[in-house]
Amino acid sequence: MDPGMNQLLKWSIENSDATRNDPTASTDPKSERPDWPSGRGLNQEAIQSLMGGPSDAELMKQSMDAIRSPDLSLDNKMVAFDNFEQLIEMVDNANNMESLGLWTPLKEQLGNNEADMRRMAAWCMGTAVQNNTKSQERLLAIDAIPILVKLALEDPNEQVRRKAIYALSSGIRNYSPALRVFVQNLPEELRPGGTVDAGDMDQVDTVMDVIKKASSKMAS
Repeated sequence: MDPGMNQLLKWSIENSDATRNDPTASTDPKSERPDWPSGRGLNQEAIQSLMGGPSDAELMKQSMDAIRSPDLSLDNKMVAFDNFEQLIEMVDNANNMESLGLWTPLKEQLGNNEADMRRMAAWCMGTAVQNNTKSQERLLAIDAIPILVKLALEDPNEQVRRKAIYALSSGIRNYSPALRVFVQNLPEELRPGGTVDAGDMDQVDTVMDVIKKASSKMAS
């Protein structure tokens, strides 16, 4: 049985037993399972499966299919990208990107001829890796950091540069392996003079400020 549906069935049985024995018992799933994350309640994919709707994983794959489709307009692709970005704001969904095979096609969009597509791809990467070590590992593994550095410093579109900087800033914080690759791919004149601690936000901010200043010169 699907794990989500199993969870829903288990809660239903337990809640039924509780209310049978005590009519005043709470039907709040969080009171039955205090170890569940606050505000999450029942597994949303289980509820969607019960109601016959698509799971978040299916919606993510559908969004990426739309993003890559040669038959859709740019406007429709922007809608798909916006939906995708909202879905991966949830850490579980961001972590599922690897098993769903979505990191590589997302990386491909960094090289799209359309600036809006590059912008959204960088934005989604920044959202996925923010405070998420597992996704930071994937960003490093797919070798997206050198591409993001190039976009941040050289892309002719200011919004693309901004989102690339956002993705880099989120990707290197508290994750030393990504920070090392980031520094290695900076032009020599932009590299920090000493060692930067990925866990020191002031040091990371100082490095990123240098990148922001260099990026802003592209607009002048």
